[in-house]
Amino acid sequence: MSRHQHQRSSANIQFAFWLNIIFTIIEIIGGLYTNSIAILSDALHDLGDSVSLGLSWFLENYSSKKRDNRYTYGYARFSLLSAFINGVLLIVGSVFILSEAIPRLIKPELPDVKGMILLAILGVVFNGLAVFRLKKGNTQNEKVVTWHLMEDVLGWVAVLIGAIIMLIAHLPIIDAIISVIFTLFILFNVVKNFNQTIRIFLQAKPEGIDLDQIESKIVMLEHVNSVHDLHLWSMDGANSVLTVHIVVDDIVDNHRVMKIKNEVRQLCHELNVNHITVEVEYDSENCELENC
Repeated sequence: MSRHQHQRSSANIQFAFWLNIIFTIIEIIGGLYTNSIAILSDALHDLGDSVSLGLSWFLENYSSKKRDNRYTYGYARFSLLSAFINGVLLIVGSVFILSEAIPRLIKPELPDVKGMILLAILGVVFNGLAVFRLKKGNTQNEKVVTWHLMEDVLGWVAVLIGAIIMLIAHLPIIDAIISVIFTLFILFNVVKNFNQTIRIFLQAKPEGIDLDQIESKIVMLEHVNSVHDLHLWSMDGANSVLTVHIVVDDIVDNHRVMKIKNEVRQLCHELNVNHITVEVEYDSENCELENC
């Protein structure tokens, strides 16, 4: 990832962090003023979000450090570490919300409805602005943080709808029903993104890139006889790394070898692979790797 991309990603998360902190303070004050346990519980949840966003911001900045002798690929995967931690917090938070909402299906409680409506509108505006800023991000970290904030947006939409219904009709159970529905929806998407984060950690092939297609295109190059030891993984969900051994005719000179390497890099770049290492071997040469 370029330095400009890192700076943009960090700025996006920083913007979301400050918005979330400001609204959490407003929410705590509003929850105490309206004497609403539900809003105070959500304030606690938003406080956890703020901690997660702060962590994301710190690790996104840390991940922009250049490579050194300790981390020879650079620090990009620290951004992925933040996505992993946030994913865990989201899953735990969703389970906590369900544990609070389900008992209210049995014993519904009617809070200060007008106060809920006002805070819900503010919640949609504040968190919506943060989601709008982050949704264009490319890193796995930004994607997970976006879902983190989307959870809050949908939550406040649910609170707003429930509060309006309760303002018209005395049906306090509506609040619990909507909370359970949106939390299950968010949990489903969070688990999907969390699985993707785990796949990246375990160096699985990035989605949307066909290894067979890459191999077939390389073999089609002039003087290339075969391809082996082809590996492809992602650093942080946005930057893919490829290493490959290609076997060429014995008659190929150094000038042609350099041309083949450039052709391989070019076709890999066209497939959104941006870090390529090419090892060239001759037909008569024995590969040192046991699995060649």
